[in-house]
Amino acid sequence: MTEYAEKIISRREFMHQLLRHSGQTCAVLAGTGLFFPAESSRAGLFSNSSKLSDLLRDAPTARFWLSANAEGVNCLSCHTAAEKIEVKNHYNHGKAFVQCRLCAMECIIGPGEGGKCRTRMNVDGQLRTLVYGRPVSVHTDPIEKKPFYHFLPGSAAFSLATAGCPLTCKFCQNWEISQASPEDFSADFVPPERIARAAADRKAPVIAYTYNEPTVFAEYLIDIAVSAKKQGIRSVLVSCGFMNPEPLDELCDVLDAIKIDLKGFDKEFYRRVCGAELEPVLRSIRQIAKQGVHLEIVNLVVPTLNDSEEMLRQLILWVKNEVGPDVPLHFTRFHPDYQMRNLPPTPTATLERAFAMAKAEGLNYPYVGNVPGHPGNHTCCPSCGKIVIARSAFFVEEMHLKNGRCKYCDAEISGVWN
Repeated sequence: MTEYAEKIISRREFMHQLLRHSGQTCAVLAGTGLFFPAESSRAGLFSNSSKLSDLLRDAPTARFWLSANAEGVNCLSCHTAAEKIEVKNHYNHGKAFVQCRLCAMECIIGPGEGGKCRTRMNVDGQLRTLVYGRPVSVHTDPIEKKPFYHFLPGSAAFSLATAGCPLTCKFCQNWEISQASPEDFSADFVPPERIARAAADRKAPVIAYTYNEPTVFAEYLIDIAVSAKKQGIRSVLVSCGFMNPEPLDELCDVLDAIKIDLKGFDKEFYRRVCGAELEPVLRSIRQIAKQGVHLEIVNLVVPTLNDSEEMLRQLILWVKNEVGPDVPLHFTRFHPDYQMRNLPPTPTATLERAFAMAKAEGLNYPYVGNVPGHPGNHTCCPSCGKIVIARSAFFVEEMHLKNGRCKYCDAEISGVWN
């Protein structure tokens, strides 16, 4: 297997392969009115006052938040018991603080300020979403690029993103939009129905919310998914999993599949490298599995940071014991980007070791990701061991399934196939 150690796919190589396989461009949708070129300055929050004013003009009130000055609010909604707050009567803070309850950051936001994700702003005591209807990147990708290997393989996924993310992962591959603010871009308002129509026009059976952290545009996502469902188009989410249970519950109601990035199995790794916490991600994975939404998990294996045998083993055992052996687990190759250009790409041998450990512990569908041509990209029947889906890079080359069962031994293969 180590003969694949030096192979890694670049974005340019991906586009060349895409054109060869599909015969049509799946790049940015120029000419559709759905691509808005980035003008990111990498400046701080709300740095461009003229563009911010334009955004605020149409920015709707967000969901999933509470006001500190609202009647009946429990002080412990924002404060912890350790602060030993004693309030006999309703406390008026003077300033109209709000707490965002969308993601696990639960930012407390003062008037005129924004949360850590930079996409939600307190305007006179009302939390407004600056990214509703403001996609900054729209592409059509193979669904395997997300990656989803057990959900409608070979399908085209109409993919979109806004600016913003609550995490600050130092290895982020889409930092130009995830670490940007909405006012860093020129983006016209695109209503949800228009996104659904555009996907239908492209004959894409799936809409994927991806690239940045889609949790930040949850309201927009939900409305798109509802509109798309009326046209028979399914919706999938590519997420870091750092959301609160109530919003995730609503997302599960409208989504058909969710892929979660479980970035490592160590609290300090999450805090130091991602600016986040591990437990909310584990909570989200459990919740998704419990609600029966198709789930896949990706672990980006970063050399020296989350690639120890002990950490990989703990992650594998947690997946097996908490969500079961049939959940696909992708071990994906890191390549240097953003603030981690000093590290080398992940040795393929490391990914192969993780793959072998997962198989040995009883996981049925582990994968080696971002190593084109590697046999770890194929889906094998856990019963007879034969290849039932053969892949090259992000493309399906052979399919040996019939009604979701192995053509060779008739064993059921976990997934959504039609």
